Amino acid sequence: MNFKPSFYFLGLSCLPIALMSLLNIFYSFYFNYLKNLNSYLAVLVISIIISISLIKIGKKDKDKISIYGQLFLIFLIYFFMSFLILIPYLFGIYNISFIDSYFEAISGLTSTGFTVINNINILDDPLILWRSSSQWVGSFYFLIFLVLIFSNKQINFKMIDLSYIIEKKINFSSNLIGVTYRIFFIYLSLTVLIFLLFLFSGIRLFDGMNLSLTIISSGGFLPVDSLENIIRSNFQSFLLCITFLIPILNFYLFYNIFLARNNLKHHKEDIYLIILIIIFSIIFYFFNDAKILEVFINILSSISTSGISIGTVPENFGLYFIILTLIGGSVLSTTSGIKFLRIYILTKAFLLEIYKLVKPNVIMNTKIMFSEKKINSDNIKISFLIFILFFFSLFILSSILLIDNLDFENSFKLSILTLTNTAASSIYGIEDVQFSNLFTFSKISLIIFMIIAKVEMLAVFILFRKVFFKN
Repeated sequence: MNFKPSFYFLGLSCLPIALMSLLNIFYSFYFNYLKNLNSYLAVLVISIIISISLIKIGKKDKDKISIYGQLFLIFLIYFFMSFLILIPYLFGIYNISFIDSYFEAISGLTSTGFTVINNINILDDPLILWRSSSQWVGSFYFLIFLVLIFSNKQINFKMIDLSYIIEKKINFSSNLIGVTYRIFFIYLSLTVLIFLLFLFSGIRLFDGMNLSLTIISSGGFLPVDSLENIIRSNFQSFLLCITFLIPILNFYLFYNIFLARNNLKHHKEDIYLIILIIIFSIIFYFFNDAKILEVFINILSSISTSGISIGTVPENFGLYFIILTLIGGSVLSTTSGIKFLRIYILTKAFLLEIYKLVKPNVIMNTKIMFSEKKINSDNIKISFLIFILFFFSLFILSSILLIDNLDFENSFKLSILTLTNTAASSIYGIEDVQFSNLFTFSKISLIIFMIIAKVEMLAVFILFRKVFFKN
């Protein structure tokens, strides 16, 4: 495999980290937070030097990147960018070890939300902003991967053809800048919209900024120890429900709304998701004595694979919310999980096969959500393969965590949350996990599976097949 083309795009990926550090430098100067300033300056200088060097190395070969090189690039970005993000943790004033700093960086970049910091209140504002920004940048990378790489016909990776997009079967290198600009415009606009809604509701400016970065990225980092310290009124809870819908639904739905395009017929997946959310909320509301807005927040948080929660939930409902994280949001969204569309395809394919046994001569409707797209064998194979790989990964990670100081239930639940990039919170019935007290091997395993979950197990399978079964 030729690595030079990957170096070029890896160099470009350093630029968002440089901008992220620049934001923190301005914030630190303006509000006189100077103790950790040198660490952000170091990130800025290092990221710019590495960016220029890698771009020069791979510029001549940038058009030669293969599909396997693109998949390799995804893993490389998540692993390598985290070394830049860990610098303020490692060289700051909080004495965080290297493995804990890297764990925190990976958790942010994958928008998972696991943290080794037991008391957020001890952190200064720039480092809190750094944590939140790492989620935003990580999901920005993820959206670019979805559109540019996973729309490749050789993979049909995310089944993007089943969901309306603008970029179809596009060349990776020649469209990188244009697609990145378009994604950045939509992503930034939605972030600003969420931020303005929070400000309008009376949430403190700093908390609103960090919470908006968390919501849009489906992340789990909060600027405070509890969401209830930010959301204090019913109006704020209502706006939080609205903003939680944004990362769940199709990314290009909002693009079409911005441009006033009349093609909502391509977004039936989003309509089904909204109906599903309403049904789950009604069921949970009648079986649990809780406020309706709290119910909506926790259900939306679970489906968006964010994991941040509000209020109290009975322990026996933990598995209920974990199942919602497995469903995930739209195919083209910042959410993780197995994805609703795949579950729909497998369920309908199963029912069709059962119906064939009963009435073999009947012509059946194989359309996906009443669209023109039809379920084919490739859709079923990819969906089924992802299910198998998910549960295989679940078995491996649960076995590893059992060696640590975790019982079977917490190991199983924590493994599911890891593989769906969801923060561990009280609504999942999982006891407070002190990630800083886990064995080093457990932390390394969580790091690996957080990345695998974000880029999906199928990418690992494809690369494994390329390396070990070349023929």
